[in-house]
Amino acid sequence: MADILILGGTRNLGHFTALSLLDAGHNVTVLNRGVTSDALPANVERLRADRRDTGTMRAALDTRSFDVVFDTTTYTGTEARQAVELFGGSTDLYVFVSSGQVYLVREGVSRPFREADYDGPVMPEPPRESADYEDWKYGMEKRDAEDVFTTASQSAGFPVLTLRLPMVASEMDHRGRIQCYIARVLDRGPLLLPEETGLPLRHVYAKDVAALVTSVASRQMRARGAYNISYGSSMSLEEFVTTIARIAGVDPHIVRVPRTQLERESLLPSCSPFSGKWMSELDNTRSIAELGVHYTSPDVYLRALVEDYITRWERGGSVPPGLERRQAEVLAAYPKT
Repeated sequence: MADILILGGTRNLGHFTALSLLDAGHNVTVLNRGVTSDALPANVERLRADRRDTGTMRAALDTRSFDVVFDTTTYTGTEARQAVELFGGSTDLYVFVSSGQVYLVREGVSRPFREADYDGPVMPEPPRESADYEDWKYGMEKRDAEDVFTTASQSAGFPVLTLRLPMVASEMDHRGRIQCYIARVLDRGPLLLPEETGLPLRHVYAKDVAALVTSVASRQMRARGAYNISYGSSMSLEEFVTTIARIAGVDPHIVRVPRTQLERESLLPSCSPFSGKWMSELDNTRSIAELGVHYTSPDVYLRALVEDYITRWERGGSVPPGLERRQAEVLAAYPKT
């Protein structure tokens, strides 16, 4: 039995990882601001602090130590330096959730990205008013955080394991990206996609990440360094949509529309969140060989997400972001002549 601290823990990865760790018999504590309610059981200890406020973090942690810290809330180099300061010497393993976006800001690399593709030249900063700026910034800041942790590991033995994740398929994705597609398939209306083929999709299921963290904690693995955590093969966006439709027992009504029109009418990205260029595609060979990760196929986890959408999202009245403009999408698919 290990003592595990989760930074975050109210939704998505933190939620599923907490449940998985509890099932394995570990003691679980979550640390967050307490602003977002959680659905975790009462035997999960809750600590309250603002992650960006070192004073409140110190007060909440006091002199406690944890066998494993699972960090879902670090996004910048500044936050990584705070983590090294707070947890250096007080944990056996620090698991940091990074992103496949660290490769998308690289220059001169080919998909699917391997861990060795991390080092090298990066893209220059795009104009701040451009559509690419926030995605570029996210990737660069995740790189800054990784670099801080790597330096601390090399210079002071900080025990960090970095998990680079692509898009995470999850029943609890608060942005409802896969749920956006499920909703449009189920209402049998037009599902607007840009005319171009688009990038291949290669995601990871949230519960696979939770199982990995639980496995590492339970086996007391001394894993270090950075690993791509992703399903191992890709599908086109159209294959992705037709898989959802087949699971739901519906014939999908895909309508191809020029990207310029979708952008002009402000329908992207809500009508098709996976039609952008900031979608990573990761090679998972090392994670299987060295960490023993088992990955769930899209056919399996998409079935779980469709069932969850019907039983929980729809019946609970939850609406994926952007669905309020569904009528505008119908008008774009069937313009008046």
